[in-house]
Amino acid sequence: MLRPYGDLGGFRQPGSLMCGARAPDLQPSDPELIERIAGGDRQALAALYDRYAARLLGAGMHTLKQRRDAEDVLHDVFVEVWQQAGDYDPARGGVQAWLFLRMRSRAIDRIRLAGAKEAIECAMIDEVPAPDEEDVTLEPDRRLVLRALHDLPAEQRIALELAYFSGLSGSQIAARLGAPVGTIKTRLALGMRKLRAALDVGGRE
Repeated sequence: MLRPYGDLGGFRQPGSLMCGARAPDLQPSDPELIERIAGGDRQALAALYDRYAARLLGAGMHTLKQRRDAEDVLHDVFVEVWQQAGDYDPARGGVQAWLFLRMRSRAIDRIRLAGAKEAIECAMIDEVPAPDEEDVTLEPDRRLVLRALHDLPAEQRIALELAYFSGLSGSQIAARLGAPVGTIKTRLALGMRKLRAALDVGGRE
């Protein structure tokens, strides 16, 4: 099942229809639904979800291979639709293309995050000294760093990993994730603040 999000209520499984849904010949167009969603109409969001969720989920599973991952991304996409419907510009393409582009972008972001996590773990392993010169006092710090990274919100963790493990600048991260540069800088600052707080065990020089 897809997770609920705040006061939006729980999304239904793709393919399940709303009770009392309009007859097909009376259904509003995609742009009409987006306009209503931008005005805060939750029923319009549910109608758009019923119309496209199954196909979007299929596209997500094709990219991610795992249904749970695809469901998570689908949920995130419709949360974005709810929050950003007012930004939709019909001059740049239809609603269907807009939705599938978001689904693909978020799926790729998830793959990149998984790859970044693997890179972090490999880097941590590669930095471990040979047994005859290993400093056992560093092991708690390594575990603490990994735990602190995993505990960060996903958007902050992705930004930090792209900055410090892929060597990308703030503008490059913004272009890759499709977010404003200011937003990326905020995520980096918040992530670093939380990492410092997590790594401050107190009393160490």
